[in-house]
Amino acid sequence: MKIAANVIVTATFAVALLLFAGCKTASAQKTSDIELFNGTNFEGWTFVMKNNADPMKTWSVTNGVIHCTGTPTGYARTVETYSNYTLTVVWRFVKVVPHEDNSGILIHIQPPDVVWPKNVQCQGKYQHQGDLILQGGVSADGHPSNPKDVTIPEIVAHREEPVGEWNTDTIYCNGRDIYLSVNGGEVVNKITGCSLMSGYIGIQSEGGEIEIRKMVLSPFIGIITP
Repeated sequence: MKIAANVIVTATFAVALLLFAGCKTASAQKTSDIELFNGTNFEGWTFVMKNNADPMKTWSVTNGVIHCTGTPTGYARTVETYSNYTLTVVWRFVKVVPHEDNSGILIHIQPPDVVWPKNVQCQGKYQHQGDLILQGGVSADGHPSNPKDVTIPEIVAHREEPVGEWNTDTIYCNGRDIYLSVNGGEVVNKITGCSLMSGYIGIQSEGGEIEIRKMVLSPFIGIITP
C-alpha cells in the first residue's frame, strides 16, 4: 500500500466544532474509528423527508443492514458533524429500473434541514458513481457558487459493481479537499478549495432501492492506494 505524496499526512481526526445555531455538534477529538452505523438501529441518526413523510416507511434495519426504499425523497443524516476524515461506505442497489436508480452519500451537510441542503454529494446514481455534485451553492476551485447543482464528472472510468453486488466508496476529506475512490484503486474524482470543511454525513433517498451494511469514519492519514 502507498500514501499519495501530494496529500499532507496527519494523524488528527478532528470532529467539527462549528457553532451551528440549535444543532448538535461533536465536542471531542476522536483518534480511532467511529462506526456511524451500529448494525442494529438508527442511534445517532435523524431523518429529513420531503413533505415531512414518515421516515420509517422509507428506512429500516434488518439483519445488520440498512434498507432504503428510495421513496419519498429525503435523507438520513448523523446528529453530529465531522471534519478531516476517511469515510468508508459499503452499499448496493437492490434493484434498478428506469427513474428508480438514484442515491448518494452526502457529506458536509449544512443546516437547515431541507430537501436538498447545502452539501457535497458523492453520486450514487447507477453508472454514474464517481461523480461529485456541489449542491446548494457550494463552491470549489474552478467551480464558483451556483444556485443550481454543479456536477463534476469522474476523472477515470467508473468502477461500480453490477446491481445486487456490494460497492465500497472511500471518501477522503482533508480540509477543503475531497477525494473519492470507488471499489478500491485510484482516486476517481476530487475537488480542492471546497467552501465547506465540515458538516453532517448523510444517505440519500432518491428513487433507488439500496442497502448499506457499513459506514465507518477513520482518522485521515492520507490517500491510500494499492
